[in-house]
Amino acid sequence: MDTLSYKTQSAKEEELEREWHVIDAEGLVVGRLCSKIATVLRGKHKPTYTPHVDTGDFVIVINAEKVRFTGNKLDDKTYQTYSGYTGGQRSKTAREMLAKKPIGVVENSVRGMLPKNRLGRKMFKKLFVYEGAEHPHEAQQPKKLEL
Repeated sequence: MDTLSYKTQSAKEEELEREWHVIDAEGLVVGRLCSKIATVLRGKHKPTYTPHVDTGDFVIVINAEKVRFTGNKLDDKTYQTYSGYTGGQRSKTAREMLAKKPIGVVENSVRGMLPKNRLGRKMFKKLFVYEGAEHPHEAQQPKKLEL
């Protein structure tokens, strides 16, 4: 009988090495961009991916105001918020969101693609979105991530 036993290796939080990635969102489609961001935040792009551990990397998104929607989504897609009070439900179209808070478009989309639990909230904190081409994370030496 063969005495070799192969065991699946689980990633441990203290052994992880996180990288920083910067993505230029100019001219990219929102859904495709955000699904790639969510994959990197979760760590699914790494061979050490473990579902119950946050193995993901940090992601910096620049030029968030220059993302684009396909089809008629600019006018048809709505973002809803609810305060909890009677009559407290508000909605904005994608065009209004891009004009007033373009960061919210990317953040909202990525948040919807992450797990809805403690782990997902922890992953979301590794996302940094900026409207312009500048970001304050040069000290982390982020690598450019091509999509």
